[in-house]
Amino acid sequence: MTQDSPSIPLSSTPALTDEATLDLAIDCLIEHLPLEMQGDYNSETLFEILLHAASKQQSIEQSTKCLAGAPTGKTIHYHLEKFDDLGNLEQQLNAALQSRIPSRVKKRKHRLAIDLHLIPYYGQPTEAEQPYIYRSQAKAGTTRFFAYATIYLIRRHKRVTLAIHAVPRHETLVATITHLLAMISPLKVGIQYLLLDRGFFSVPVIRWLKALNIPFVMPAIIRGKQSGTRQLLKGRQSYATVYTLNSKLYGTVDCQMRVVCHYLKGRQGKHGIGYALYVVHRLKIALSALHQCYRERFGIETSYRIKNLCRIRTTTKNPVVRLLFVAIAFILVNLWVYLLWHVLSVTQRGGRVVYRNRFALKTMMEFLSHAIEKLFPPILAIYLPVSQ
Repeated sequence: MTQDSPSIPLSSTPALTDEATLDLAIDCLIEHLPLEMQGDYNSETLFEILLHAASKQQSIEQSTKCLAGAPTGKTIHYHLEKFDDLGNLEQQLNAALQSRIPSRVKKRKHRLAIDLHLIPYYGQPTEAEQPYIYRSQAKAGTTRFFAYATIYLIRRHKRVTLAIHAVPRHETLVATITHLLAMISPLKVGIQYLLLDRGFFSVPVIRWLKALNIPFVMPAIIRGKQSGTRQLLKGRQSYATVYTLNSKLYGTVDCQMRVVCHYLKGRQGKHGIGYALYVVHRLKIALSALHQCYRERFGIETSYRIKNLCRIRTTTKNPVVRLLFVAIAFILVNLWVYLLWHVLSVTQRGGRVVYRNRFALKTMMEFLSHAIEKLFPPILAIYLPVSQ
């Protein structure tokens, strides 16, 4: 439950300040991402610059040039190159992610979702970059991408990321899912059911999930002109059926299909009956509610759009540094949810009241930038060299 009314009197002392928000973020990063630095700057300074770039959605170079007393962009990148083991960094980042989640997440069953996020890669990969360049269908003018898989839970319409995995070039979808589930095993999080996007619609994935008896729902890809899955799109009422999915390479698997009919009502200029096709396993839910159930994945809290509000912009092709920047965005979103539930909420009769309208994610980003700019004041004037 959220609440925000101008008529409610406010306390005389703040529940949260910009400096406290920065301290919490810095403590999380320093605790799980140890980095040895010598000279005029320490790891705390480095993370402050990274957080400023994230809060402004800009590059490290832009942040260092506009903050007085900050290290140069070259200095920051020099120390970032010390993160050279992607596997080790991935473990550290996941520990940071899991350290800032609501306390009631652990040892409970939740709706979990898995996503695959592709960031376009341009140019010719080097030998060091090649293992981490993922090939997929053309998008944004390229078929090469940095790929990141995440698993997150949906709790009261909030998205909390439990793990992130940099997907290497030749990793199968089954291996990716296995990797993510292994990453969250220390949390002892039960799976109420798993939500996957249509990119996972394949014989190996469905066969493997059925073998593990994991409840799941995923949209099916509509293929064929008269046959294939398209043959299921018929009638004016939703219905359940069994369909055998075929693959020349992997054989066949029987799927429990759900065909959901809905009226288009002029959306996108279309009228008449529209169809949504899903594969389900061990999921007891009315056909009329299935489409809305799956749509939970598309809300702002359950999409990558919210991550882009705190994403460091970069052109670096270093896979390890790329992973660091992407993961910091997810860590900040987890931190935001953590603060909402543990600092900016009260428990009362009828349930917890969360004052989310007083602390949007954009507000947290502003808090971080303000606190950092107290340490490194913004440059407000430009001086030119004196002519000799």
